[in-house]
Order: sequence, then C-alpha cells, then structure tokens
Amino acid sequence: MDDDDLMKRRDEWYHKVKKEGKLKANPTEDHKAGLLALQHPVRRAILRRLGEGRMDYEQIKEEFRLDDIQANLYLGMLEDTLYIEKEEKGGSYEYFLTLRGEAFLENVESKHEH
Repeated sequence: MDDDDLMKRRDEWYHKVKKEGKLKANPTEDHKAGLLALQHPVRRAILRRLGEGRMDYEQIKEEFRLDDIQANLYLGMLEDTLYIEKEEKGGSYEYFLTLRGEAFLENVESKHEH
C-alpha cells in the first residue's frame, strides 16, 4: 500500500468513527485512555493476535484464559479506545484491528519485540 492509499484509508476511518460519535471530544483524554488500555500486557497480546486475523469472543477467552468479566473489560477498553472493532457474525462477535490498532502494531509494538 502506498502513502496515498494509506492516507485515504486513514481519512475514511477517521471520518467514519467521527460520524459514529466514537472519537472523544478532547484529544488529550483520547490519548490518556489509549495509553491506559495499552498498559496491560494481555490487552497488548490481544492486539498482536488480532494482527494475525479476526477472532470471535469465545476464541479470545480460550486463547488468553479469560473469564467473561475479564474478556468484556479488556475487549471493551480496546474497542472504546478504537484499537479494535467488532462485527456480528452468526450470533457471535468477531473482533478485528482498526487502523489505529494496525498502526500501534506497526509503529510501536514491532519496535519493542524481544
């Protein structure tokens, strides 16, 4: 993907989440919420795993050994901070990275791999 395609994709995503009312009005609050969401190693691991492809709720619970409370908290935080989205499929939800989640993996997480 070239830079023009990436910019177009970013602009489309930004306008979509803005239209849906998902962006926080205060960019500082948005940044703080994002940092808080990414402080937990399991939430970062979920992002890395979703970077490999979509997963449904039960798959995430099983792979990361989460109960419903933990899964709902972790996925909710990642969704609220726009790192992931969910889509209903056959009575369940599939989770996948947003453009923000992809950018985190590409620009931050990959630089800190051990």
